[in-house]
Amino acid sequence: MSALLVALGAAIGAPLRFLADKHLVGRLLRGSQQPLPWGTFAVNVAGSFVLGLMTGVADQTWTLLIGVGFCGAFTTYSTFAAETTALAGSGLRIKALLNVILNLGIGLFAALAGAAIAT
Repeated sequence: MSALLVALGAAIGAPLRFLADKHLVGRLLRGSQQPLPWGTFAVNVAGSFVLGLMTGVADQTWTLLIGVGFCGAFTTYSTFAAETTALAGSGLRIKALLNVILNLGIGLFAALAGAAIAT
């Protein structure tokens, strides 16, 4: 049952991440060359906030469904790492560093804010 809950959450989180990224880049940024990978940043911060909210939930069913499944599939550390590596590899080291600072700093703040709301 646990694996099914995680899979169900992931089945919602992964497509939602894809759609959120494409919407942000395609519509809001009009497909222009973006200075930083804002789509990845947005889903990671939003997912960190939701995971922070989940710290106040003791029910294992919701933790598996939302915390592990949804947030695990919605957020993307691997894409963050690949995009940061690509920025640095293109000689954009300052942008790569800024991407790391923003993702980790604001992501942590979002998780703390979610946890504060949950308590």
